Amino acid sequence: MTPHPKLPRAKRVLLLIDFINPLDFPGAEKLAQPAVRAARATVRLRDRLDGSKVAVVYSNDNYGVWQSDFHSLVAQCIGRNDESGRISRMLSPRPTDITLLKPRHSAFFGSPLELLLDAMETRELILAGLATDICVLMTAADAFLRNYRVIVPRDCTAAETPRAKAEALRYMAGILKCEIVSSRDLR
Repeated sequence: MTPHPKLPRAKRVLLLIDFINPLDFPGAEKLAQPAVRAARATVRLRDRLDGSKVAVVYSNDNYGVWQSDFHSLVAQCIGRNDESGRISRMLSPRPTDITLLKPRHSAFFGSPLELLLDAMETRELILAGLATDICVLMTAADAFLRNYRVIVPRDCTAAETPRAKAEALRYMAGILKCEIVSSRDLR
């Protein structure tokens, strides 16, 4: 049996929200291309942050399948010949990454995320993922309520429309006090 790696201490976590996604819901056709662009920017950011002790945590919907597991979802999506497959192949979790399933929009709601972040001594979250105006926004709100410093690289998120993305980013900056930046500015 392979030993489990020790949980890292990481003051800063890159939280990847719903990138591993079959994109098979109404409106997904509008989200698909922006999601691919966001995934590319996120891969570059993840690779750049690797040297600075930033842990990577994936939080993904369980799509109402309570017996599901993250790696089965990854395998299902990787095998697809569409944008969801491309995204999953780009952002497939690495052995050192941590993966969680969530039952609702926020990565915090009904998941062990808060316990995990406490154990890792995390104080700062970098949020990337889908969709900016739903799951990323709900996660930012819950992080704000828990007093995390939140950074949202705008190019690492996607929504069904540019307007929905812009409005969500404005709300996160103005109300939730998130720092909205380009991923190129993060080190």
